[in-house]
Amino acid sequence: MDGPVLAVAGLVGAAFGSFLNVVVYRLPTMLSRQWRAEALRLLDIAPPRLPRFDLLLPRSRCRRCQAPIRVQDNVPVLGWLLLRGRCRSCAAPISPRYALVELAGAGLLIAVVHNWGVTPLAACHYALLMALLALALIDFDTLLLPDQITLPLLWLGLMAAAAFAATPTLENAVVGAVAGYLLLWLFYWGHHLLTGREGMGYGDFKLLAALGAWLGWRAILPIVLIASAAGIAYAVAGLLRGTANRSTPIPFGTFLCLSGATTVFLPPTLHLPTID
Repeated sequence: MDGPVLAVAGLVGAAFGSFLNVVVYRLPTMLSRQWRAEALRLLDIAPPRLPRFDLLLPRSRCRRCQAPIRVQDNVPVLGWLLLRGRCRSCAAPISPRYALVELAGAGLLIAVVHNWGVTPLAACHYALLMALLALALIDFDTLLLPDQITLPLLWLGLMAAAAFAATPTLENAVVGAVAGYLLLWLFYWGHHLLTGREGMGYGDFKLLAALGAWLGWRAILPIVLIASAAGIAYAVAGLLRGTANRSTPIPFGTFLCLSGATTVFLPPTLHLPTID
């Protein structure tokens, strides 16, 4: 691809990364509000009327002083750099993760356009990668994998398999979705029967099913093995630093997302080979 096309892809990707920051921060809060309201209704208690809070409103603001973020300060990456990572109003530190996510959005779109051009298939792959990035961050922060992302991702993967020749066949995608769900479902119940405890959440099943739909059944085992190795390394590092113990939960969905995103760029021949 020409340099100008990739440059435009980087700018557009950074803007998508900025919106992804909003999704990662607000979606768990929106779900928490929804679940609380539903619980109150089950108890025949009218939920309180709260100010509107969704992906569009209210405007982005400083978490400490609540000052609205100015338009010029909201420019992806550049705004954070010009502010030197601090709120203009109260000088509270702004996490560098915001800028890093925006850079990730830019880098992923550049990589996708470089691999698949400016095509509908590239748009689908970018949607997959950005959804995985959002899920990875949400799971790391809250141990949640929202159905609002995993289920549409599953259906989009099946539709992409039906529409494009450069993806797994529809049959392969369906088998991958079923195999991904059943693999972790069986692990969950096996662990539960042996220990009496839950080893993971149902969101992990749906996430691996979505990855199976996108990448086919042959990619399931490599994804799980890479994610498991990364999860074990994360747990061991926490134990060595003294920041975790044996009962500390591991955001396994985060490692599934990272493993799946890596597998997207691998040639299919590097997935589990066909047994003749």
